[in-house]
Amino acid sequence: MNNVVKGILALIISSLGFSLMSLFVKYAGDLPTVQKAFFRNFISMMIALVLVIYNRERLFGKKENQGWLLLRSALGLAGVLLNFFTIDRMVLSDADILNKLSPFFTIILCAIFLKEHIRRFQMISIIIALIGAVFIIKPSFSSDTYFALLGVLGALFAAGAYTVLRLLGSREKFYTVVFYFSFFSTVALVPFMIFQYEAMTASQFWFLILSGISAAIGQFGLTIAYSFAPAKEISIFFYSTILFTALFSIIVFNEIPDALSILGYIIIFSASYYMYMKNRPPKRERLKIAGKK
Repeated sequence: MNNVVKGILALIISSLGFSLMSLFVKYAGDLPTVQKAFFRNFISMMIALVLVIYNRERLFGKKENQGWLLLRSALGLAGVLLNFFTIDRMVLSDADILNKLSPFFTIILCAIFLKEHIRRFQMISIIIALIGAVFIIKPSFSSDTYFALLGVLGALFAAGAYTVLRLLGSREKFYTVVFYFSFFSTVALVPFMIFQYEAMTASQFWFLILSGISAAIGQFGLTIAYSFAPAKEISIFFYSTILFTALFSIIVFNEIPDALSILGYIIIFSASYYMYMKNRPPKRERLKIAGKK
C-alpha cells in the first residue's frame, strides 16, 4: 500500500469520524449547544493530552505562538458552536455540506490576510460553491434560512481557524495545537455550561462521550492523512463525509433532503472536484509521490 492510498484511507476514516460526531451530537437530543460542545472538546482534550505527554511536547506551545494559538482556538470554538447549533435544527446532511464551504472561504481569507494569490480556477470554484449553497439555504424570511446562514457563518469561522493554522505552519506539533484548542474551548465553555446545564439521561451522556471520541478520530485522521500525501492529491476524499451524513440522515432520523438541497450538494461537490483536478500535479509527479514508502 503506497502513501497516497494510506492517505486516502486515513481521510475516509477521518470523514467517518466527523460524520459520527454529527450523528451523536444530533442524537443526544434537546440539550444546550454549549453543553454538547463542552463534552466534544473535553474528550478531545484528554486524548490530545495523552499524545502530548507521550511525545514530551509542550502542552501550550511556544511563547511566540501564543497569540496565534489563542486566535485559532477562538475562531475554531465559534465554528464548532455554530456547527452544532445548525446540526440540531437542520437536516443533518444540509448542515454538514454548509460546513464544507470552509475550504472555499479559506482561499478568500488567505488571499486577504496572507496575501496568497487566488488563481482563476479557484475563483470559479468559489462562485460555483456559493451558488450551490443558495440551493441549500433557499433564501426566504423563514427560520430555516436563518439557521442555514448561521451554518455558513460557522464555516467562515472554521475557515478563519484554518487560515491561522496555515500561518502557524510547522511551528507547533499537531497534537499540541489540538490540545490547546480543546483546553481553551473547555475552559471557555465551563461558565456557560454551568449556567445552562440540563440533566442528562445515561444514553445522552454516552452519546456526547462518543461525539468527543469521534471528533478526535476525525481530527487526528485528517492530520495523519496529510502526513502521507499532500492535500491536493487526496483532499477530494474528505467529501465522503457528505455520503456518510446523508445516509445517517435517512436511516437514523428519516430526514430526506429535498430536491433543491440535493442539487446544491452536487454543485458544491462539483466545485470541489473541479478545484481538486486543477490542483493535481502532473502525472509523472503523482507516480513519484505514489512510489514513496
